[in-house]
Amino acid sequence: MSITRHHGNQRMSQIVIHGDTVYLAGQVAADASADITVQTRQVLEKIDKLLAEAGSDNSKILSAQIWLASMGHFAQMNAVWDAWVPEGHAPARACIEARLATPDLLVEVGIIAAR
Repeated sequence: MSITRHHGNQRMSQIVIHGDTVYLAGQVAADASADITVQTRQVLEKIDKLLAEAGSDNSKILSAQIWLASMGHFAQMNAVWDAWVPEGHAPARACIEARLATPDLLVEVGIIAAR
């Protein structure tokens, strides 16, 4: 079975497709100065675009890993997340508090989806 990689460099690829499974790199907001609600929306918009490019969408997400800079943002992130996930298509999910790449980043999301 072939493996295809998109938007990559020596370190990582934004999309890796193996068979009918799509793996996305962790996605962060374009505007790190924004609040958690805006950052979460930006992350999910990036995920939508990458999944579409790979021939998938948010109804086919199998697993999501969410990293929050502070669990104090959990409810606000979930409000955006819950509005984004199609009803009846909630993936397996983990959410943890972690120090992210820069102090301004509040959320990062990694996705595994079917095509």
